[in-house]
Amino acid sequence: MTNTEKLFDDAIALIHTRGSHYGHPYPQHNRIAELWSAYVGYPITPNQVAMCMALVKISRSVESPEIDDHYKDALAYISIAKTCHDAMQDSTLDWID
Repeated sequence: MTNTEKLFDDAIALIHTRGSHYGHPYPQHNRIAELWSAYVGYPITPNQVAMCMALVKISRSVESPEIDDHYKDALAYISIAKTCHDAMQDSTLDWID
């Protein structure tokens, strides 16, 4: 397994672990979006929350590029951004527990 493949595997495992603790990422990111929107006075969407979190991880990687967690977390947040985007397109929300 290459380092890149391991990084992706680690990001997938992280998503699954967090999902088992917190459930589907959309409700949490929607709640964060509502809080951030109220704070900044501008609408923010759940997928934008996840992309901003990925940018935090990317920024941290500039300061300490040797820390693998920055890259793993950024990959996970980008994946969550897509998941949130897809959830926002689903008006039935059948997947919510």
